[in-house]
Amino acid sequence: MFNGYVSVVRFEGEIESDFYLKDIPAVRYLMEKRKLEFSKNVSIFVGENGTGKSTLLEAIAVAFGFNAEGGTVNFNFSTKNTHSQLYRNLRIGKKSYPKDGFFLRAESIYNVASNLDSLYSSEFAHGADTPYGSVSLHEQSHGESFMSIITKRFRGQGLYILDEPEAALSPMRMLELMAVINELVKDGSQFIISTHSPILMAFPGADVFELSEKGIEKVSYDETEHFTLTKQFLENPERMFKYLFE
Repeated sequence: MFNGYVSVVRFEGEIESDFYLKDIPAVRYLMEKRKLEFSKNVSIFVGENGTGKSTLLEAIAVAFGFNAEGGTVNFNFSTKNTHSQLYRNLRIGKKSYPKDGFFLRAESIYNVASNLDSLYSSEFAHGADTPYGSVSLHEQSHGESFMSIITKRFRGQGLYILDEPEAALSPMRMLELMAVINELVKDGSQFIISTHSPILMAFPGADVFELSEKGIEKVSYDETEHFTLTKQFLENPERMFKYLFE
């Protein structure tokens, strides 16, 4: 059953600042169509660099109430204000409300870890348990800290927004992540994920939204350019190198 913590994203008004946003294909699509609907508990944004995956994902997260650099809706730290103002034009339609939630982006996990150190410094120093484990995320590898948040902090019945998690994870860890996502979906959760990984976009039953110069289109994962290019490379890397190097 679709939980619908985010069932539709509507674009309202006009962009009055950050005018570069109008050059981003995903934003242009929203300005024209005025909405993007969700119908599955796992939705995946894919597309080339510059098509607007992370921009759109970040704006959805901030419009929902999450901190721009990541964390729960209760996180309010700011290392540097670099997020776009697109969220001001977005309205989130909900069928129900989550009991939990987290915005997790690989590029700013260092900032989240630093904020957690300030909140739980005493607990980490004494090895005491916290919602994020008993060890500072700074004392773990990038991938370990990323998975620690997911396995220890994600409680279920929640909205979880992940921005390019593959940047922190090995292929084996990505498979582990998919298993965790599956269990959390069974427990009433919704995921919206931006990724370049053909592994993650193959999640069974997920809606794959491909962002391109044409806008936003719902496709099967094996229709994406990411899948096709990766398949061609793995089947014959020598041919690909010949094409690239000559």
